[in-house]
Amino acid sequence: MTPSFNRYIAFLVLFLASASNAFMASQPTFTRYPSDLKMTVLNYNGKKKNFKPGSPLKNACANLGVKPRYSCKKGDCGSCTISVGGTGIKACVGKVPPEPRLKSLQENGLVIK
Repeated sequence: MTPSFNRYIAFLVLFLASASNAFMASQPTFTRYPSDLKMTVLNYNGKKKNFKPGSPLKNACANLGVKPRYSCKKGDCGSCTISVGGTGIKACVGKVPPEPRLKSLQENGLVIK
């Protein structure tokens, strides 16, 4: 066998090995670091809990012991409006707001009234 033929065979073997891996489905790897997971702290009567931003506000209220009034449960009437950090949000259709940028609010949490 000639050296050029050996190189051709080696190239062909490497090419076919890499081509077969190209069609295989690989699992994506995700690494989540603790600093990447932002949680919003909600505070009600001194009771603080962490909640995932974007989760339903009615579930967060239930966990904190807040019982807003519900009439329509669709957000039309506004009877379930509660104050989260000074902003009125309808509890039946609202979401937990993102984590505030102020360090004091991050530590103390957004006050629910």
